[in-house]
Parts: sequence; structure tokens; C-alpha cells
Amino acid sequence: MVYRFEEVTSTNDLARDAQFGHGDVLVAERQTAGRGQRGHTWLSEEGLNLTFSLIAEPTFMAARDQFLLSEATALALCDCFAEFGIQTRIKWTNDIYVGDKKLVGILIEHYYAGASLRRTVIGIGINVNQTQFDPSLPNPTSMQLETGRSFEREEVLSTFQRCFNARYSQLETTVWEPLQADYRDQMYRLEQPQRFRLPEGEEFTATIKGIETDGALILHHNDGQQRSYRFKEVEFVIKR
Repeated sequence: MVYRFEEVTSTNDLARDAQFGHGDVLVAERQTAGRGQRGHTWLSEEGLNLTFSLIAEPTFMAARDQFLLSEATALALCDCFAEFGIQTRIKWTNDIYVGDKKLVGILIEHYYAGASLRRTVIGIGINVNQTQFDPSLPNPTSMQLETGRSFEREEVLSTFQRCFNARYSQLETTVWEPLQADYRDQMYRLEQPQRFRLPEGEEFTATIKGIETDGALILHHNDGQQRSYRFKEVEFVIKR
């Protein structure tokens, strides 16, 4: 079921409430404390975009396999945009890019029951019809900017729900290799040299080779070594 709210602090916060269950989607026109990855704030112009959280209860999955939900979500978004004629890529871990510009931000929060997943809240912000952005944002884009036309937000949401349900069905089979292969194929700048930055500020160039099963990014360094990096251990350096 889709629940709609004019204003909330964050749809991810609201989705913690036990009254909402598997498959429910919480959509808000305004978030007063919307959150992005790495502690960033998510900014969205009211009435033009989609900001929502989707609830899943993947109790069939072990906690160690949780990155698969990131893969399924990111692929569902790529599937969705392809239906609108927009070709996208997944910037590790799960931002959705068109070229070198960010179209979607995703924040996934997991809750556990012992060694298994109990509940997952998937927060998504899609830039749909916004054409002007805060200049402090490094590289935003929108569906309208990429195509030159506006979109019905309800159609975008329903298309994403359908695409997500299809990718989630892949998870339920527990045969995950095809989904993992699709994620790798959709990775932003795969097999291309890319600048990265370590937490202490050092930058380096490496080639993206793929990801580990736990979601760690595999990089081939110029010195010939191959290393894996987990979330927050390295970040992309993208020119504005």
C-alpha cells in the first residue's frame, strides 16, 4: 500500500513504525530532516520529485547477504529509468547516475533478528522534474533535464514498484548469481581508470573491477595490486 504525507522528518524514520509492513511505500512531499549516505542531507524541491521509503521484510536472508538488497534496489531503478528512455549506471554503492551526474540517492537501513534480516527500510530520492538545484550540490540531474520533458510522478513510482517486485522475486529464489552479474554490468565506470580519495584525504587512480559478495569495491591499482574497499573506506572523486 502507498501512504502519502505532506510533511515528515524523514520517511525512513517513519517507516520504523510497526504499523507499516512488507511492500508498503511511504511518500512525502516534504522531509524536514531527509538523510543521504555518509551523513549528508537530502534536498528536494517540493512538488517536483519523489521522496519515499519502501519497506521489505526479507526474513529468508542472512544478515551477511544484506548487500544483495542494495543490488536489487539499484537494478530496479535502472530497469525503471530504461522504460522512460534514460540509460543509467550504478555508482558504488548505490547512487544512480546518468553520465557523471546523480539522478537518485538511496539510503538503506537494516534491522535484524539474530543472524537474519528482519526488516529493511529503503529510502529513495528521485529527481524527477526539478531543473534548478542548489549550487552547493556537486553534480545533480533529473529525469526532465535528461530528456527535455516532464513526467507524472505517480507513473514513475508505480513503474519502480513493478521493477522492484521483479528484482525482489530474484532474491526470493536464492539463486543470486544473475542479479550479481547484472549489478556488475551496470556499474559506473566499470573497467575504467577513476580517481578515488581515502578518508585521510590521499587521492589515487585505480580501475574498477567489480565487487565482492559483501559489497566491497574491487580496485586494480596502478602498481598492479588488487584491493577491496568497504563503504566509507574510499570515495569517488568526480569533477564538477
